[in-house]
Amino acid sequence: PRLLSQFFFADERVTRVVAEINGLDAELDPQQYLVLLNQLHLSQAHLLAVLERIMEECIPTQRHSRDYLVKFPEELLVDNLGNHMLFAAECLLAGTFAEVEEADRAQLRPQARNLLCSLELVRTVLREQSLSQPSSYPEPVRAVLVQFDRLFAEFELSYVSSLVAVKSPEEIYRQQEIIVLFCETVERALRLGYLTQEMIDGYEPLLMFTIPRLAIISGLLIYPEGPLSLERSPEEMSRVFSPFYNLLKKIRDLLRVLSVEELFLLERSLCTAE
Repeated sequence: PRLLSQFFFADERVTRVVAEINGLDAELDPQQYLVLLNQLHLSQAHLLAVLERIMEECIPTQRHSRDYLVKFPEELLVDNLGNHMLFAAECLLAGTFAEVEEADRAQLRPQARNLLCSLELVRTVLREQSLSQPSSYPEPVRAVLVQFDRLFAEFELSYVSSLVAVKSPEEIYRQQEIIVLFCETVERALRLGYLTQEMIDGYEPLLMFTIPRLAIISGLLIYPEGPLSLERSPEEMSRVFSPFYNLLKKIRDLLRVLSVEELFLLERSLCTAE
């Protein structure tokens, strides 16, 4: 059950697979090479998972900030992101990486080298510690873990930034505005009886359509200075709504001519229409 013991055996698996790959002629047996390559990715993923748990146990208050993750596109925030970072670093050093421009590759290679060297040092130190005192983390162990955690985070941010357009602070703030709008919309819908707490607690599927519809009305009429403010230019709005700027103006103009009773009936119908 000790994490350092788990790390030792996870590290043994990685070492064994790497040795098999190095002893194989990929041209003579490409199928076996692909099998071993898949095993390497799986064993490295397991190794990183155990290492992550060790860092959470050993240096929980010294972890490098991961606040930058909110800037990443949602589709990148997957469970195996760390393993992909490690694979990218290895490819960059081997000169076989074509996903990024040459100028970015030149900037990323030193970071990739430092990261992989730090990982090798971590593996060495943790293996030695697992064989001597597998229940403790002396200061030299903590130091190499802190360094690895920092280098990993710095490479992750630099690498992803070279591939995709990360969200700006302004876009993150606009998304937070949308979250607030949706929360206020739900609160208002509960108060007016459009929705019930039981529907929310039971994850009623209809809410996936109802809440965004009501949020558009709320954003255009009830909270006109919020994220749906049409006093802004499309470029100043969140990318969620900016493509529909002209349509939103038409909807707002139609809503403005409704009476209170008509608006109530409209919102009530939006809670039931499919």
